[in-house]
Amino acid sequence: MPRIPRALRQRLLHVANGRCEYCLTPQEMTLATFHLDHIIPKSAGGTTAFENLCLSCPLCNQFKQGVQRARDTDTGRLVRLFNPRRDRWRAHFRWSDDATQIIGLTARGRVTVAVLRLNNPIALHARGFWVASGLHPPP
Repeated sequence: MPRIPRALRQRLLHVANGRCEYCLTPQEMTLATFHLDHIIPKSAGGTTAFENLCLSCPLCNQFKQGVQRARDTDTGRLVRLFNPRRDRWRAHFRWSDDATQIIGLTARGRVTVAVLRLNNPIALHARGFWVASGLHPPP
């Protein structure tokens, strides 16, 4: 895999504000180094360019793998996953009242929540601690 130039890596970290661009988990609150995810996988023709890269926590990156589209259970339509470079997070997601769950507001949001398992037990447990500590939800 070609190395991502340092300047591009720094630009991506800055734009993401140190958070996973899918679940908004801050890297500093984990024991893991975040990945630079190819939004469109290289195997599907995606490039290693700013427009096709985003900061992703290991869980989101693991669940996403090469998935680009999924079927929305509400509409039955095949829709593409959330793209942090083209889509606004708040247009597709919101936090539950207790701020532990990510709720998909649109078909794109719903399939992203499902495919990336944004409300997996590990995430829910961690968010509960973060809420109790006053560190979550993000602004």
